[in-house]
Amino acid sequence: MFDLKTVKELKYYVYLLLDPDTNLPFYVGKGKGNRVFNHIESAEKGHSGTEKLEIIQSFLLKGKKIKHVIVRHGLNEKTAFHIEAALLDTFYFIPTFKEFRKGNIQGGINSIENGLMSAKEIIGKYNATPLNEIPDNFVIININGSYANASGEDKIYSATKEIWRMSDPRNGKFKYVLSEYRGLIVEVFEVDHWYAIKRFYNPGTKKAGKSYMGYGFNGKVAPKEIRDKYIHKSIAHKKKRGASNPIMYNL
Repeated sequence: MFDLKTVKELKYYVYLLLDPDTNLPFYVGKGKGNRVFNHIESAEKGHSGTEKLEIIQSFLLKGKKIKHVIVRHGLNEKTAFHIEAALLDTFYFIPTFKEFRKGNIQGGINSIENGLMSAKEIIGKYNATPLNEIPDNFVIININGSYANASGEDKIYSATKEIWRMSDPRNGKFKYVLSEYRGLIVEVFEVDHWYAIKRFYNPGTKKAGKSYMGYGFNGKVAPKEIRDKYIHKSIAHKKKRGASNPIMYNL
């Protein structure tokens, strides 16, 4: 544990938890105080519920000590967030890290806005051409609200796949979903199938306690020839100010 003087000097910091066998990171985190030690303490106390804790406990059961390293310290919170995000994006991109990526259940802050991109993708983002029409078997889903709370290896997919109040899509009409964030198409998914989920109205609303049917889909990133037609295209010019419906069936 860090002493008080060290905590004061550390401020916010970014850290890695390392596999004791390979020295490869399985978790990237940011925090202050004794945050870097909290995960191991929780695992030792038998807490569960995350794959990160399960990974730590699997090592502890073998009598192995979890290693850690402080990447940068003396930071403010905003800088720590961005360093954490840069490491997450980089490690997700490196094949050898894929074995351990389960430890981090969500990507870093601003991954859509400033995350890992090729030079071509960056140019496309800042020179986004308008998208003026989509085929009848496409639907656009806005993820402005859902992206912040999404988790999983692919936050964009998690934020896009459910749960939406929309016309029943289970007739198979909608084969592709364009994921839209702040007016920009950030991903294109090919739908395997749609499913229905009962959804409840938010507390405090007139219909609180009542339910309605929402819909979601399982799928995958669309084939390159489809994806390249729509990725990083802009629909900002087609969005009406004040419109609240996250679903668009046509442009």
